Amino acid sequence: MDKSGETVGSAKTLATYAVDKLRSDILNGMQPPGGRLGIDELKRQLGIGASPLREALNQLAAEGLVHKIDQRGFRVASADRAELADLIETRCLIEGAALRAAIARLDAEAEERIVVAHHRLSRVSRSLANDRFISNPAWDELHMAFHLALIAACGARELLDIARGLHQRATRFRNISNSVGWKQREVGAEHEALVRAVLARQPDEATHLLETHYRRTAEFLDLRQVEKKTNNK
Repeated sequence: MDKSGETVGSAKTLATYAVDKLRSDILNGMQPPGGRLGIDELKRQLGIGASPLREALNQLAAEGLVHKIDQRGFRVASADRAELADLIETRCLIEGAALRAAIARLDAEAEERIVVAHHRLSRVSRSLANDRFISNPAWDELHMAFHLALIAACGARELLDIARGLHQRATRFRNISNSVGWKQREVGAEHEALVRAVLARQPDEATHLLETHYRRTAEFLDLRQVEKKTNNK
């Protein structure tokens, strides 16, 4: 039993709960970039002890979503343009190569996975509200499933795990971007064009569309708004 009165088993369960909750809050913008993650405040919010909470924060730090500050606790990772540019280039290099390999190995089963994933995504709204952007966790989950379906046939499991992690990190940038350019971007049309190119086995066109799709996130990103909100907290 630890100092908070939790058994080892329950502490691990609570840590998993804290990881899932904090990751979701960070990706959806409820915990803004650069925001302080105070242990005492999070203990009150989540109703758990310090031990599983610190374990959760350390795991999120390993995922790149949280920064550990020596002697000063934790903060949500910043969201600067240099980080986004690096993330986009990494995704284009890794997923571009994976997409080419997947198209070369595309079969009926892989085609079906892509069509189904696209259909499910197209039936869910990006925003929970009609008059302003409120990130929809269900859409985010289906969006990841769609992009992973596009490259699943590449046959490299570790690469797919890397792509999943990169997609998670990109989610918060995308939600920041959507707060500015939600109504100005036809994401559904971008996805449809990607599906057509992949199913037509056009690797050059598909890779170009994928890279353009990822780079468009930066076009609408206004990090000054995020910094202002964070400084006012």
